[in-house]
Amino acid sequence: MLRLPLLLLLPLMLLATGSVRAAGQERDDGFSDAPVQREIVHPDWFKEDSFLNLSEDLQEALQGGKQGLVLYFGQANCAYCKQLMDINFGNPEIARYFRARWDIIPLDIWGSRTVTQFDGEPLSENELATFEETQFTPSLIFYDAEGNKIYRMRGYYPPYRFMALLRYLGEGFYRKERFSDYLDRANPPPKFDEADLNEYPLALPEPQILDRRAAPGQKPLLVLFEEPRCHACDQLHSEPLDDPDNRRLLEHFEIRQLDARSDTPLITPQGKKTTARDWARELGVHFFPTLLFFDEQGREVFRIDSVVRLYRLRGVLAYVLDRGYDKYPTYQRWRRYAGFTR
Repeated sequence: MLRLPLLLLLPLMLLATGSVRAAGQERDDGFSDAPVQREIVHPDWFKEDSFLNLSEDLQEALQGGKQGLVLYFGQANCAYCKQLMDINFGNPEIARYFRARWDIIPLDIWGSRTVTQFDGEPLSENELATFEETQFTPSLIFYDAEGNKIYRMRGYYPPYRFMALLRYLGEGFYRKERFSDYLDRANPPPKFDEADLNEYPLALPEPQILDRRAAPGQKPLLVLFEEPRCHACDQLHSEPLDDPDNRRLLEHFEIRQLDARSDTPLITPQGKKTTARDWARELGVHFFPTLLFFDEQGREVFRIDSVVRLYRLRGVLAYVLDRGYDKYPTYQRWRRYAGFTR
């Protein structure tokens, strides 16, 4: 199978991510993750003066009337981090709701400061980011009043989804239901929606037989979970999936496109008979589109369940084709150390 030689032919600009073109707008439309330098300024209410002892920081948060602590993992020149700061935390309603419930500590995934974890174990910011399997920036880890992890946000959520997450956590719904169930209950999908998906030409048609138990697939598998009338799905099908360089990489995947709201029958890579809806629920899919990557043996090796633009998608495609998950502990480390300079 063609892997690294293909990657060396493409302009994989993997060492930076993009900018917000419409700063101040409460939407994620129109921002680019093209590799350029950009200044990322944290809100002044971030806990920049922390001594990075998580137990002490949590106690201080509780004494201040908060209900928990959040760790923010970011890095320089990150388009998605800038979007979170400018658009999400720039929204007064989101900022007020967040500040009333959590203290937030900013960490640099390449930083060297020592962070003392809840169990007393000291790790550098860099080591902690790897330990927490920080695949994307921004990433947020939410802790409750006892120091238990209650949610990990992998990548950037647009404001409406981010606010839904904050209410899900802040009002305690996480104790009794999954985020996907909470979203469906709060905003149930239409029962008789006849809208079609934005069909992707490289996706294979039905039947959806993904079973890889008897023999490995000839290519890694990419499953696109989408839903009808999904603006973010339409955005994915525009520049990210339609980009010529990305399409050349995508030709080296077996691609399946599933309506996560449908009863389309399928057989999973592990041989289980189910439907698209039930499989999505079993996998905990809550963001549309979600991209799941499986290796030739049917093992899930990566997923994107947050906003993805052109260059982040290109990087992940290259990472999976290069089997970077077997060589580096996180996607971020692969980007930094695998030798791709463009």
